[in-house]
Amino acid sequence: MRYELYYWPGMPGRGEFVRLALEDAGADYVDIGNLSEKQGGAGAVSEFLHGADLARPHFAPPVLKAEDVVVSHVANILAFLAPRLNLVPEDEQSRLWANGLQLTLTDFVAEIHDTHHPLGPSLHYEEQQEEAAKRARLFVQERLPKFLYYFERVLATNAGNEPYLVGNAHSYVDLSLFQVVTGLRYAFPQAMGRLEPEVPEVVALVDRVSQRGNVSQYLTSNRRLDFNESGLFRHYPELDD
Repeated sequence: MRYELYYWPGMPGRGEFVRLALEDAGADYVDIGNLSEKQGGAGAVSEFLHGADLARPHFAPPVLKAEDVVVSHVANILAFLAPRLNLVPEDEQSRLWANGLQLTLTDFVAEIHDTHHPLGPSLHYEEQQEEAAKRARLFVQERLPKFLYYFERVLATNAGNEPYLVGNAHSYVDLSLFQVVTGLRYAFPQAMGRLEPEVPEVVALVDRVSQRGNVSQYLTSNRRLDFNESGLFRHYPELDD
């Protein structure tokens, strides 16, 4: 099956969580937004969102098309993809647990985004910089450790020679945690430098994911988009106390 991913070009964003799953599994997919304008691009993403399947319009990308099936929202897309890509155990309880962990990461990502846009995405960062400083300070002090300590606890209670978040094998949630931690290292290098020694299982998982064959090749390819100040994870030194 060939998958089509619809997400805005030029930024990792939420689409990167889907890309990582597809790349890790070696799936056949087309990243429509990052094609040339003749082949796809932002225009094709916008046209698809506003013109396709009007009986079931999608609010925003990422959206995944798999033949006649169209799915939106990161956690929803990954729950759909994972069984097809062998990125989740077969039993229902494990799949529900994986989805719950992914939704927790969704909450985490929303809080990370709000450190630089606490008043909303319609305003530029410079128009809410004072509020962002307050939000980021509380995030670094309280919310960042709270989330990372939680995932450390999950890994510790699922202990083994190579602990995973779900069962005893690699899953899509491991990929998503990798992306979040990598993004946090970009956005908050000082805060992460202080905190990472306290979450060794999380750090070990991130290192292990980066060394997976397909992931390692993807990370050094031109398909992997650099973090930048247009995406979810943005580095503003004044917010990284």
